[in-house]
Amino acid sequence: MWADTDTDQDFLNYSEVAELANELISNQSMLPLSLGIFGGWGSGKSSMLRLLESSLNDSEQDFLIVKFDAWLYQNFDDARAALMEVVASTLMQAADADEGLIKKIKKFSGRIDVLRAFGMLADAGATIAGFPTFGLLSKGAQSIGQIINGDSSQEDYQAVKDAASDIKEKTQGVLKDSEKRTPPAEIAAFRQEFSEILGSLGKTLVVFIDNLDRCLPKNAIQTLEAVRLFLFLPQSAFVIAADEEMIRHAVSEHYGNLNERLVTDYLDKLIQVPIRVPRLGVHEVRAYMFMLFAIAAKVDDKSLERLRYELVLNLRECWRQEPISKETAIGLLGESATEELANAFGIADRMATILANSSRVEGNPRIVKRMLNVVSMRSRIAQRRGMSLDESIIAKIALFERCTDNQATSELYRLINEAANGKAEIISKLEEVTEDLENFKKICPENWHQKHISFIIEWFQLEPHLAGVDLRPALYLSRETMPLRFSRTSLSAQAADTLNILLRAKTTNSPSAKQAVGGLDSSESVSVMEALVTELRKESSWTRKPAGFDGAIILAEQTSNSGKILADFIHSLRLVKLPPWLNVLVKNADWYNGKEGS
Repeated sequence: MWADTDTDQDFLNYSEVAELANELISNQSMLPLSLGIFGGWGSGKSSMLRLLESSLNDSEQDFLIVKFDAWLYQNFDDARAALMEVVASTLMQAADADEGLIKKIKKFSGRIDVLRAFGMLADAGATIAGFPTFGLLSKGAQSIGQIINGDSSQEDYQAVKDAASDIKEKTQGVLKDSEKRTPPAEIAAFRQEFSEILGSLGKTLVVFIDNLDRCLPKNAIQTLEAVRLFLFLPQSAFVIAADEEMIRHAVSEHYGNLNERLVTDYLDKLIQVPIRVPRLGVHEVRAYMFMLFAIAAKVDDKSLERLRYELVLNLRECWRQEPISKETAIGLLGESATEELANAFGIADRMATILANSSRVEGNPRIVKRMLNVVSMRSRIAQRRGMSLDESIIAKIALFERCTDNQATSELYRLINEAANGKAEIISKLEEVTEDLENFKKICPENWHQKHISFIIEWFQLEPHLAGVDLRPALYLSRETMPLRFSRTSLSAQAADTLNILLRAKTTNSPSAKQAVGGLDSSESVSVMEALVTELRKESSWTRKPAGFDGAIILAEQTSNSGKILADFIHSLRLVKLPPWLNVLVKNADWYNGKEGS
């Protein structure tokens, strides 16, 4: 399994983009500078920020880096004040023992309180005063607006009165003699002191703003306003990571449905240099999966770094070089390479093209990682259940789920569910005619070829082929995606007979039931247990023993891979206390208490 977090290790040649950003920030003639790192959810914006931070720290120039997670301050009284306070706190730490500089920074920090207080006082009348609000008394502001427009009620007057009282309480001890000050003068003084502090430090201030696209429109706009109005000064650079479309929406929403041109103009004034996170192609997805599989295999650090370095180098030259082969990648790992890892690299080799090109994935690193986590989790469950199902088949089924929709996935599982022994004949036929489009469409279920024909053809061409494979275990493993609907028609004749005998068993010592289970093919024990559990789920009251339960106990005791299924089902009932009849049956049962059955 892989953690869903950003990283400062470059698996995708993002460091090349980070180096270009470093060059811009390091160029004094370019300051002040605002950079936008634009990309969709999960595209790697936060990772690119970390790579840029690492690049700046490794450079000879002296930078002072501030990291601001806008989402953490979502419910703060004002996002602008929050950003300025984080900056002031970082400046204070950088001042070290310089008493003169510390005094300046304390004065500078005090002005943040004054500006917040002005915002409290101006909030209700902000549109009249022309002063940017600090967003504390929206209720009073709305009521002021109603009064101005002549649409007021007694409740509006009371809201303004309450707001004024609230302001007086919150600004007590903050404004002091600020009634003698004016907002424009305070802003000018604030910027002047900030500029002097930066000059005294002799460092370039670089502010990373992340997760802006997770904020409500108001908070997102306030943060951007703070950058321009208060902090955008010489010796400063701002790197803003966000989904561009979300920020466009925030601008339009905040300023009253602006047209596209005005939204673009607004963004162009705020973001001088937009940098878009590159969408991953087949080579990048493949290299990324190689690295994820190598990490999961706990390859030693030296071998892992050797693989990472060569993969990134190859990605930089991919416009003129062939991608590193699976065999070469395995060879780079030396003694750390295993047969299991070679098989995993084979899965990456086969799946990379579809993951890069599918409209439902588009090479998104987070989606790729999450899908591989699903495969890893299902593989572990398969091992615990004793299912002889290759991981590449699990991956192929998960890929179908990810790249189609619920309707298409339901159809796949229906075909498996209704086929004898879980071997759907239509799968064999479709694999044979992937090169014949017209014939393929005739055989293919309608809801597959209407929406997903290109993917479906690629999927059927993808190894491993599924013709003649019992896919019922895959159906069980996918139960968190699609509900199980095992039917007796999906069982072999022998398994169906065994199921009927187990449903009629009256005691756990039934000779006929034990004999039937003894003659059952072990590969079908899971399917029979699932069919039994399906019947047991229909029971609404557990004060008495339902039909089929004794048969399920017999099957659980004689086949270890089905015992855990029954135990999981009993636990899922969430009974506060097991009824006496059930407690007697499971009290000392190995299959129920987490041990392997006999």
